[in-house]
Amino acid sequence: MTSSESSSSKGKIAVVTGASSGIGAATARSLARDGYTVVLGARRVDRIDALAQEIGGRARYLDVTDAASVERFAATLDRVDVLVNNAGGAKGLAPVAEADLEDWRWMWETNVVGTLRVTKALLPKIEASGDGLIITITSTAALEAYDNGAGYTSAKHAQGVLHRTLRLELLGKPIRLTEICPGMVETEFSLVRFGGDAAKAESVYEGLTPMVAEDIAEIVSFTASRPSHVDLDQIVVRPRDQATSRRNIKTG
Repeated sequence: MTSSESSSSKGKIAVVTGASSGIGAATARSLARDGYTVVLGARRVDRIDALAQEIGGRARYLDVTDAASVERFAATLDRVDVLVNNAGGAKGLAPVAEADLEDWRWMWETNVVGTLRVTKALLPKIEASGDGLIITITSTAALEAYDNGAGYTSAKHAQGVLHRTLRLELLGKPIRLTEICPGMVETEFSLVRFGGDAAKAESVYEGLTPMVAEDIAEIVSFTASRPSHVDLDQIVVRPRDQATSRRNIKTG
């Protein structure tokens, strides 16, 4: 980022959901370095409190699956220039015939309805900024289907369609919208998907080099640094070792 671009972010407010770990935490650090005051939203308050102190930001409890929590979170904000919809996740890898309905509900509630709640609540403030930006972190799972992943891929497809529809509906408003679709990133994602089974989570990344959270955070910062007339509509990013959601150097 140039010095002029960096100075333009001073005094601006960036909201990051799911900011307690992984891509969310890395994004909060990156945007803070760029001069934004970052408001971190997550359920694990101890983590975001520590991170907020580290970067000079603000920590706020946020459960995107709870309408009242989102309402309270939005009420604490007078201004929003950038919203990074990062909260989400996967649970399980069951085929459709053996689908766990509670896992599906959690994935849809977190990835889709949660993104809708936060975006809807903050949209008036983003527009009022005069130069707003909404970045939604979806996944390559928003673009592809793979066996045993229908709960997650269907939720991410829906989240992507929500974001892309908003891009159409807000045309002419002073708001840019960018969808970032990461492939394999080594975070707590697989640990959550496999119910805390660390060995199973680690095996996902064995034999290849995945991306890390900071790789995606850098893309968020680059997106936010573009001039207001430039909209990076959709960015698909994968590690070199991965060609599709199910094809990588291990699977061939």
